[in-house]
Amino acid sequence: EVRLVESGGGLVQPGESLRLSCAASGFRLSMADMSWVRQVPGKGLEWVSNVDRGDGGISYAGSIQGRFTASRDNEKNTLYLQLNSLKTEDTALYYCATRQYGVKWSKDVGVWGQGTQVNVSS
Repeated sequence: EVRLVESGGGLVQPGESLRLSCAASGFRLSMADMSWVRQVPGKGLEWVSNVDRGDGGISYAGSIQGRFTASRDNEKNTLYLQLNSLKTEDTALYYCATRQYGVKWSKDVGVWGQGTQVNVSS
């Protein structure tokens, strides 16, 4: 069964950091182009980062402004998203998912995890 499981979220204060993980099973992560997407309250799904297979590269949404770092460990079949200098507006449910190529992200397309909640507040 193809499955993605996110973890690592929690409650932190502004300026602190978290490292999110996405464990894949049922398929080889090394063969997949992947993304991090977050559910922002009042805004819906927002693309955060792509982590393409092989030499496809890593890309980020402009709103990240250098604060997040995405990576993968193919031997562990796991994606990572390092969240630094967190702001209150980063509060969201963070998902990993297979890449999508439409004009709008949809959880009805591709493979998604259940998400991990990041709450940033004082």
